[in-house]
Amino acid sequence: MAAIRTTAIVLVREIFRPSASIRTCRSLLWSVPAPLRFVSRPISYTPIHCAAAPDSGNKKTSARMSQVQQQLHEAMERAAGGDEPVPKITLDHVTVSFARSGGPGGQNVNKVNTKVDMRFNVKEAYWLSDRIREKILQMEKNRINKDGELVISSTKTRTQKGNIEDALEKLQAIIDAASYVPPPPSEEQVKKITKIAAAAEHKRLQNKKVLSQKKQFRRSRDSYD
Repeated sequence: MAAIRTTAIVLVREIFRPSASIRTCRSLLWSVPAPLRFVSRPISYTPIHCAAAPDSGNKKTSARMSQVQQQLHEAMERAAGGDEPVPKITLDHVTVSFARSGGPGGQNVNKVNTKVDMRFNVKEAYWLSDRIREKILQMEKNRINKDGELVISSTKTRTQKGNIEDALEKLQAIIDAASYVPPPPSEEQVKKITKIAAAAEHKRLQNKKVLSQKKQFRRSRDSYD
């Protein structure tokens, strides 16, 4: 065992010695006993070729362009589903209360309750579609109270019947405006919108690149000379 250890130490020293020759190392290798003799074998290798992903030539769509395309798609979908009839409101859908009407009115002023306060609960109007209800809540958010009621007052005429009809017409006008669906954009409009959005995106990227170059120039050491 000691002889084997000594032979290994001598072999390592001769191999790593700068002046050691190939013949000396080979003679030392053959002096090692057969069980510990190194076997030299040729090393084979196989070349590996890394193929890059094919370039499709399509640039990545930015978030702004994707948003414009999504809005155009939603507009076409709304126009496609805008064939539903406009709902009509009646007295069964509202709550009516009366009060004394102010202003000029002859001998009946401040004596007869002709003013109409009509309350329409938008949140509980399930006979309307979700789109129309959400549109009314958005359009009349400053006139809807905390209970979700839209209050319409009318003092147009000197009779309760006339003011009730006037308040219903006002509510119907609000429902008609919320039910309106604009027509889908034409092909020319889509091209124009896409072209304007692409130009704006290109300008934004150019400004961003100029600003980045300006910051990089300021951080460089050559700018202090």
